[in-house]
Amino acid sequence: MQKKLYKSKTDKKVCGVCGGVAEYFNIDSTIVRFILVLAVLCAGCGVLAYIAAALVMPDKPEQ
Repeated sequence: MQKKLYKSKTDKKVCGVCGGVAEYFNIDSTIVRFILVLAVLCAGCGVLAYIAAALVMPDKPEQ
């Protein structure tokens, strides 16, 4: 079975992007959120990456 990247419906703060990435890589979503904050503070590209991911990533289908 192939893994797919979806926005999380259960582990979300804004759109579920970080929760979905964490589920895909099987890590804690807090780590993904911390990396996103570092990307925003250091490079400023984190906001654009989050918005792009929120627009492109599909919602997780009901199981």
